[in-house]
Amino acid sequence: MVIDERDIDERFVRASGPGGQNVNKVSTAVELRFNVATASLPPDVKARLAVLAGKRMTADGILMIDSREHRTQAQNREAARARLLALVAAAVKRPRKRTATKPKPAAREARLETKKRRATVKALRGRSGSSES
Repeated sequence: MVIDERDIDERFVRASGPGGQNVNKVSTAVELRFNVATASLPPDVKARLAVLAGKRMTADGILMIDSREHRTQAQNREAARARLLALVAAAVKRPRKRTATKPKPAAREARLETKKRRATVKALRGRSGSSES
């Protein structure tokens, strides 16, 4: 799947974490914004992508991916793009349609037998037969 560069917007910000003094001086973390609304993806893929994205999707239809695990800007950029591609690839995959099946008669019988056994165990747990008022 190829994603159009015009739909991606990158912003580099200062990151926390490893890097020593470097993190205070250089903007290595990347905030990748992917405009799903204007992307050249089929409508069903866009819908699945919105579900998969969850809280990372804004109300305007922009998917936000944040990467700050590496020390360099280039590595964070690659990590963010890889995450975006993985998310889009998961959205492209159509879920298999579930085929309804009926339980076999033997399974139905076994379930009812288990229920009866459980009911007798619970009935025997109650108070003794004589009622004292």
